[in-house]
Amino acid sequence: MMNNYPIVNIYEKNSLKSKLSSQLIYGEKFQILNTKKGWLKIKTSYDKYIGFIKKKKFSKNIKITHKVSSLNANLYSKPEEKFLLDTKLPFCSNISVTEANKKFYKFRNYWIKKKNVVPINYKQQIFKDIKMFKNMPYKWGGKTFRGIDCSALVQIFFKFNNLYCPRDTKDQIKYFKKERKIKKNSIIFWKGHVAVCLSKTQLIHAYGPKKKVLYMDIKKTFKLIKRTAKLKVIGIR
Repeated sequence: MMNNYPIVNIYEKNSLKSKLSSQLIYGEKFQILNTKKGWLKIKTSYDKYIGFIKKKKFSKNIKITHKVSSLNANLYSKPEEKFLLDTKLPFCSNISVTEANKKFYKFRNYWIKKKNVVPINYKQQIFKDIKMFKNMPYKWGGKTFRGIDCSALVQIFFKFNNLYCPRDTKDQIKYFKKERKIKKNSIIFWKGHVAVCLSKTQLIHAYGPKKKVLYMDIKKTFKLIKRTAKLKVIGIR
């Protein structure tokens, strides 16, 4: 099956009171493991993440042609500015384009501006556009401009580049190769937390205590996390 809603929450259990563990964004594929009282137990196709989503009318798998390359992209009911809808697709959403004009692509019953999407096989330096998430809200289990957590901020850029990356920090640190020195694009791990280096001295991370994605000095961050959370760096990748 394929998600045809902008964002769908994945919960640890089949209850809205359960902990949010991740999200499906538009165009993500998944397998239904079983159904129970208005809920679906699913396994995501990209990272094999298992959880529960509310039962809705989802699409069957279709061939994906493009992906959203901006932080978010407005949708339109017709290929003109005045037909703007109150709906946005998050970064890395996948769509199947069926029609195009000079400025817009059509997919399903929607139109989206060409400047906000790229072909599905497009690749770039992994963290080239990670700064677009600066000041976005922190959200445990989140994966979008409406809220994102530390491990999703890493994963989403690998996914955008058609590369695999596990969802959680405990699996990410095992997956990536060890590195001795900190440099641009290094990934730094603490127990339950991860950050990406923008340079030898500055990092970016979705930081729960500050409730947003922000830049911080690397040395000061080490000291802060050690002092407040009693955690030391456990790996550089």
